[in-house]
Amino acid sequence: APEPGEKIPTRQLPAALRAGSHSRAPLGTAVLQGLKDVRVVDYSTTIAGNYTAKLLADAGAEVVKVEPTGGEPMRHWTACGHAVDASAGSALFQFLNTSKQSVTPEAGEDQIHRLLLGADLVINTASPQDFNPTEFCDRHPDTVLLTITPYGHSGPYKNRAATEFILQAESGSLSGRGLPEREPFMAGGRITEWVGGTYAAVAALAAVRKMRTCAEGDHIDFSLLEVMNIAGTSYADLMASLAGRPAVKGPVRSIEIPSIEPTRDGWVGFTTNSFQQYSDFLVLLNRTDLLADKALASIQGRTARAKEWNDIVHQWTEQQTTEEIVTAAALLRIPVAPVNNGRTVLNHEHFQDRGVFVRNPGGGFLQPRPPYLIDGVSPEILQAAPLPGEHNRKFEFVAQRPTPTDAGKNELPLAGIRVLDATAWWAGPSATQMLAHLGAEVIHLEAIQRMDGMRMLGGRFIDKPRWWEYSSMYLGANSNKLGLTLDLDQQAGIETVRELIAHCDVFVENYSPRVMEKFGLDWPTIQSLNPRTIMVRMPAFGLSGPWKNHVGFAQTMEQITGMAWLTGFADDQPRIQRGPCDPLAGMNAAFATLVALAERETSGRGSFIECPMVEGALNAAAEQILEYSAYGNVLQRDGNRSPQAAPQGLYSCDGHSPQNEQWLALSIESDAQWENLVRGLGSPTELSRSDYSSHRGRRRHQEDIDTALHALINQRPLNELVKLLADCDVPVGEVRLGGNSSEHPQLAARDFYEVLDHPVVGMHPFVTPPFRSRHVASWLRNPAPTLGQDNHQLLRSVLAYSDEKIAELEALGVIGDTPLGMG
Repeated sequence: APEPGEKIPTRQLPAALRAGSHSRAPLGTAVLQGLKDVRVVDYSTTIAGNYTAKLLADAGAEVVKVEPTGGEPMRHWTACGHAVDASAGSALFQFLNTSKQSVTPEAGEDQIHRLLLGADLVINTASPQDFNPTEFCDRHPDTVLLTITPYGHSGPYKNRAATEFILQAESGSLSGRGLPEREPFMAGGRITEWVGGTYAAVAALAAVRKMRTCAEGDHIDFSLLEVMNIAGTSYADLMASLAGRPAVKGPVRSIEIPSIEPTRDGWVGFTTNSFQQYSDFLVLLNRTDLLADKALASIQGRTARAKEWNDIVHQWTEQQTTEEIVTAAALLRIPVAPVNNGRTVLNHEHFQDRGVFVRNPGGGFLQPRPPYLIDGVSPEILQAAPLPGEHNRKFEFVAQRPTPTDAGKNELPLAGIRVLDATAWWAGPSATQMLAHLGAEVIHLEAIQRMDGMRMLGGRFIDKPRWWEYSSMYLGANSNKLGLTLDLDQQAGIETVRELIAHCDVFVENYSPRVMEKFGLDWPTIQSLNPRTIMVRMPAFGLSGPWKNHVGFAQTMEQITGMAWLTGFADDQPRIQRGPCDPLAGMNAAFATLVALAERETSGRGSFIECPMVEGALNAAAEQILEYSAYGNVLQRDGNRSPQAAPQGLYSCDGHSPQNEQWLALSIESDAQWENLVRGLGSPTELSRSDYSSHRGRRRHQEDIDTALHALINQRPLNELVKLLADCDVPVGEVRLGGNSSEHPQLAARDFYEVLDHPVVGMHPFVTPPFRSRHVASWLRNPAPTLGQDNHQLLRSVLAYSDEKIAELEALGVIGDTPLGMG
């Protein structure tokens, strides 16, 4: 890849990028009113902080960026090293900072102080060593402070230097990704930052909502380590706890088989999460004879016979084009997608038809629109990113604080909000779980005829009574909820759910577009039941466009948006990231719900939210889209290396073996960190060359540096090296296993895991939200509900049903607490 500062030749751009408008005009834009009085001061210098503020600005909040003279460092950053106009800023900067305003020190301390006095929310991404949140909160007790740091503002790791790569290693995410015979690899594209910014926007907006009620500020102490543990380990610690924490023997990493496969003209991605999808895949290959081979029906069996299996699959896929395979697989309802990159994603038919890509108002390049629609239109993007200091002395916030009151002071931000959660798997439940964490009463809806599909992962414990209660994914994503079963294929079930919706503030579903219409639960019907109810739909690809009825899971999103393109080794194929798109989609839906609740306070009516999973993923994949759209550069995967750091990688330490892996993760982003590393290792001559002193030189000579580092590190104990180098302010960590995350010293110190007693599976540690609040001592109130756990209580208390009517519903099988056929 070109080095920073190098210009690259302009390439022939695809039709989507040539002069003129996009192939289809974007949908209309909405002028949102609910956040128009929310004032945000943004001190961010990271993607996570900037993206948090962008989501708020897109939703109508007034955001003022405070940056140093000449602008924040991200103005100068491009992954390809393309020279940019520092005033206008790079494409990434312009994307992250549309519709914001900018002040610099030239505005004067008094002006900036007045801005802070009038702010509802202040976002700060400085390290704990450089910023004291306690002092800030003491000076501004009625302001919400959001800090976003690698480890949080408490705990033994809070002052450690860290990068994206280090956080993936420490969180347990990196250890589970890759082939056992090779070292594990990171998820590409700085995914921790993008997921972190989305989660942080939800936390911040909820805290502002509460502050507007009782005039009491908060410190939302956000940890990127914690968010990547949620998004990157798929509750591996809970799974290990349910299994009795068996000893780990050998690497825990693996890949999906089948997943991304070669075609005649590229790559195609499949997802086979269920036996039905696996069976349909064999139909696609014209190899239904393999159904008799029971071993191949399991991922373990296919992994054990990987060469044989891959030969069978590739013999077919390599004879077809990607388009031919996608068309054939979609007809069989197999989740399938082309594996796009920053160039090809712009020409995808579905995204063009839906007008997903819009022109940046300042740079003219294409970028993803905001990841949700409100009443069928997109939040507006009108103003170009500001020049540094463009708004110095032009205005100041006028403090408009609510009158202090005790109302709601001891309550969570969403207390009094009732949510009907008709979602399944992970993306939808993670959205409603966050609403539950924030105080909403969330009713998780299932049926004894059709359980939440995530419960089927409990099949690993099929020898236990009520094995469907043992799914770590279901348990992890549904704490703090109530459980209700209703069979919507029966008229009595439909009548009951309609009555229930009339008593709800929010109705959320994430089934394919045809399902709600089949049940007669479309938006006009919801409005007729209760005009104040907000309906949130989370289809994989949206409610319109040629792919609207395609099946899609997180893996599909990683394949189609380009996330997988950036993940894996340069000499290998693209690989999926395994997980982040589900909670990412969930947080986009949760954020849109909070925006809609704010809109309701202005308009008095509910809104219709369409939050396609794929559009949230496109926003998280934005950097590679911007790199190609603005500079003609297609970013490439590079294993554990990245444009931001050199050297960066894994180094085996003393005692390393396949049965006892000892990986040191190292990531150097600055010249000062390189000097600290060299000094910490005793200033060896092999690292003292002058051309290693710059990032450019280290990128160019990383192979030689790696050879030297492997020799220097190989015979030293991992724990000793981590402590030594961390004390030298070097971004360093160890590759930890997701299955023992609850034992991580930093996570334990911050009470990220809380122990709950589940009525079937017993006592286990469960993850909490990835942030602390000054007003919340404990986030978890109750474990995930058992099937139909709260049927009687909810039908009595919410709908005033009599015992006789409840018994009648039970006799019909409309409600129940045991899956049909398993009683």
